[in-house]
Amino acid sequence: MVELTLLHWIYTLMVIVILAVMIMRRDTIIPCIAGIFLLGLAAKGSVIGATRGIFDAFIVAGIELFGIILVISLIVAMSKMMESIGANVLMVKPFSRLIRTPDYAFWFIGFVMLMTSWFFWPSPATPLIGAVLLPVGLKVGLPAIGVAMAINLFGHGIALSSDYIIQGAPTITATAAGVEVTDVMVSGIPLIAVMGVTTVVTAYIFLKRDMRLGRIENTVVEQFDRKAHTDVTWISRLTAILVPIAFFLDVVAMFVFGLRGGDATSLVGGTAVLILVIVCILQYREKALNKIAGFLKDGFIFGMEIFGPVIPIAAFFYLGEMAPIQGALGEGILPAGSQGILSDMGRALAAAVPMNKPMVASMETVVGAITGLDGSGFSGMSLAGSLARVFGTAVNGSIAVLAALGQIGAIWVGGGTLVPWGLLPAAAICRVLPMDLARRNFKPVMIGLIVTTIVAMFLI
Repeated sequence: MVELTLLHWIYTLMVIVILAVMIMRRDTIIPCIAGIFLLGLAAKGSVIGATRGIFDAFIVAGIELFGIILVISLIVAMSKMMESIGANVLMVKPFSRLIRTPDYAFWFIGFVMLMTSWFFWPSPATPLIGAVLLPVGLKVGLPAIGVAMAINLFGHGIALSSDYIIQGAPTITATAAGVEVTDVMVSGIPLIAVMGVTTVVTAYIFLKRDMRLGRIENTVVEQFDRKAHTDVTWISRLTAILVPIAFFLDVVAMFVFGLRGGDATSLVGGTAVLILVIVCILQYREKALNKIAGFLKDGFIFGMEIFGPVIPIAAFFYLGEMAPIQGALGEGILPAGSQGILSDMGRALAAAVPMNKPMVASMETVVGAITGLDGSGFSGMSLAGSLARVFGTAVNGSIAVLAALGQIGAIWVGGGTLVPWGLLPAAAICRVLPMDLARRNFKPVMIGLIVTTIVAMFLI
């Protein structure tokens, strides 16, 4: 086992501080910056080096997040254009006839997101689903935060933690655990079902309670409704037809050409730009150049308004992984054999725990969740898989069940339902604050993880 250094303990202490601040419903930017500074001070040994480390960590985080910032900004720019010509109202009318209550909207959006994410992963699915179904949910009275929860929990939660079609997540976990991919997938079915049902139903109950008590203001509905008076032209009607068809063709192209992850996301972003350009030329003609610039400006203002406060937070947590901390603070600052602060701390925690089925199930979940704090989810699955092999062998239990449990912990925390910088796509496309979405997800996801871990104790 790698010897833990001062960097490991500083990082762990600051994670505890940041989690405490989050529980108190306060912004965590200052603690995150303080954490980066302290890590830089320990690594560089000078105030100047630590100060430089803050900026370099921001750069690393900005590079990691830029793709998401860009596609969301482009989608918002396209949405602004649609609002300006009244196409958004026309586009949602067919769905409005099918979805007439907030309850139907929540579950309909969620299941559509689940199906789409299984085939194309949640990142490219989020702008696709959000652009079309967000106005529908708002129109029937589902708050924007409710739409974001449905997209987020079904997509980045259930779909990504199961990943039955693309099989990226179970392949990584199974390889590290030394078992077959199908074993992890089959063994994980009851755990994924328990986690998904428990979390989504709990989140839905809490959402309905707060809606009934008037604790949620749906200000976006008012903005949406005020656009209804916009004069409708043939270009508005064409745009209302063109947008869903274009995104549907994107889905077909993803399937036919095997586009996944970043490739699929870039296709969605490029489609939004082409729609923006074509419609602006048709609608505004000689004024199109200035109008396009204005819509893009609005989109990027929104993107930076949402993502700006997140970059300092992500910058700290990214330092838990090997490549980002080397990029920000330099190489050679961690001992030989280290796989990153988060992985090292997970292994140390596992080594200090007595081996029995309840304990190893709990530790598998905790370690998976800890490795997910970097906002990736996938970065911790190799560790979750390798620990599942160690734990399963030690207690003569099912390695595949433990691996699936660790995968669930890593994905639900880091894949984008709890970590604010991991759930940015859903929050941004629904125009809600990432921290608000993270807080609303916190209790349901924690309840889901606890229940799922208890169930796993009997299946190991």
